[in-house]
Amino acid sequence: MSFQYTEAFVTIATHNLEELVDFYIQFLSQNPNNHIPNSYAEFQLSGLKLAIFKPKETHVPEFNDSFRSSVSLCLEVKDLERVMYHLETLGHPPFGEITRASHGREVYAYDIDGNRIILHQAYAKD
Repeated sequence: MSFQYTEAFVTIATHNLEELVDFYIQFLSQNPNNHIPNSYAEFQLSGLKLAIFKPKETHVPEFNDSFRSSVSLCLEVKDLERVMYHLETLGHPPFGEITRASHGREVYAYDIDGNRIILHQAYAKD
């Protein structure tokens, strides 16, 4: 079984969102192409998207774990449930509830080394 993804990007979780966004604005000499104040910012780089986000309160403990990185691989997928099923057939533990955000639906998965993979499906555009 395979699944389709439309793009991949790197994400950075932070509790200092606006300060980190300001740093990347200065460092990259560009403004984010998508910015939700105190929540999310996304920069389009040549061949790579860099997204910076503030974790929801329910996920804060995960990002405070010193054994885990605040950097994640994020895959934009067409069918979130299909990818979740695919990972479960590969031995991934059952997923919890799908998180709904302003930009779409998502769940966290983990590779065999415990690296976080954010699976995201954007809401259909009208």
